[in-house]
Amino acid sequence: MLQKVLIANRGEIALRITRACKSLGIKTVGIYSDADKDLMHLRFVDEAVCIGPGASSDSYLNIPAIITAAEITGADAIHPGYGFLSENAEFAEIVESSGFIFIGPRPEHIRLMGNKVSAIIAMKKAGVPTVPGCDHAVTIHNALAEAKEIGFPLIVKAASGGGGRGMRIVERVDTLLESVQAAQRDAEMWFGDDTVYMERFLQKPRHVEVQVLGDGNGHAVHLYDRDCSLQRRHQKVLEEAPAPGLPEQARADILEACVNACKLMQYRGAGTFEFLFEDGEFFFIEMNTRVQVEHPVTEMVTGIDIIEQQLRIAAGLGLELQQEEIEVHGHAIECRINAEDPTTFLPSPGKIDSFYAPGGAGIRLDSHIYSGYSIPPYYDSMIAKLIAHGKDRETSMARMRQALDEMILTGVKTNIPLHKDLILQDPEFLKQAMDIHYLEKHLLKQLEAEKPAAAATQENATTEKA
Repeated sequence: MLQKVLIANRGEIALRITRACKSLGIKTVGIYSDADKDLMHLRFVDEAVCIGPGASSDSYLNIPAIITAAEITGADAIHPGYGFLSENAEFAEIVESSGFIFIGPRPEHIRLMGNKVSAIIAMKKAGVPTVPGCDHAVTIHNALAEAKEIGFPLIVKAASGGGGRGMRIVERVDTLLESVQAAQRDAEMWFGDDTVYMERFLQKPRHVEVQVLGDGNGHAVHLYDRDCSLQRRHQKVLEEAPAPGLPEQARADILEACVNACKLMQYRGAGTFEFLFEDGEFFFIEMNTRVQVEHPVTEMVTGIDIIEQQLRIAAGLGLELQQEEIEVHGHAIECRINAEDPTTFLPSPGKIDSFYAPGGAGIRLDSHIYSGYSIPPYYDSMIAKLIAHGKDRETSMARMRQALDEMILTGVKTNIPLHKDLILQDPEFLKQAMDIHYLEKHLLKQLEAEKPAAAATQENATTEKA
């Protein structure tokens, strides 16, 4: 087993990794920036090292500082969590060349899947269905010919992209070249790589994921699927497992394809295949070579601790799980709780005055916040993940509504009203999973339409009083 793990992250995932290490008897090292000295997990780790100022570039993205912290504390492994350096192949290489164990995939697999063009080629070879499109770089010289093959509407994407950056939807041929050049500029600015590719733009797909684990020696299993379709600006807002309403044969086929791909690659650790699902068909879009924010919903329905499995695989203990042992029990949903204005979505850093965590049967809260904690302005606005598990989708939804009602968080603005008053009150969403555009183009548009009406009502009331 690993002796001491340095946790190269912050917030709730750092606390989550700390807990998993403690349960396995592994010593822990926490790192933190100047702005993060009050993080909750720092109270529980065996050692803590400050690695730089608040800005991510000077701390959590500072590879030499992280390696030095691992050296001076005598850590034998580094867990990157998610975000920051978790999918940085260079970081994984430096970790391993410095004599530490990287708790994640091999650098070559991070690099392979980090570039969407090479990922698509690899998936095609493994028999995983992909979106119709080109599996090579697109330039202004070959864009027209490729577009004729794919058809319109199509989407231009950054090969090294993520988070919705470096994407352009093209509906007509006359805007194609302009869109390719714009996507190239964005790709260079955000990712330092101007390579772009094109694929068919699916009109109303759902976002469905498959969670996998591999031992690095050809043994791999899936932990079934999740639906992550409720998104805003390509950022997930709510996730659930298993994905509702999938045709059973299509589900079985895609789960098998993902496991076979992992076996073929000899994939190591936790990973997630992301698909667009439309009209009964799956289309691969990317693979995340790390643990994901939404991993708790999978843990709740399978009973498998994904972080613990990561640690065991990294320690060389392999993967004892067999596919036939893994079953889905009930349904789970996760609401991402962000410190942001629920209507404008502007970040809301600051001091939390009071905080009460909800509880009860089937409720889980993954969070690092507490009363008196000050949320710094430097990092992602997510401060908690609220998970509800029940015997079926309806039960988990009911438990989530109650948990959101119970949750008290004052001092900063949060998106709790978005979940409580909009998403979980929507009869269409309660009935079935919706497509990736539903939240942004329907629910939030509905909210915007209500604002002028509410303002007019308020104005009339004021006039009447006067």
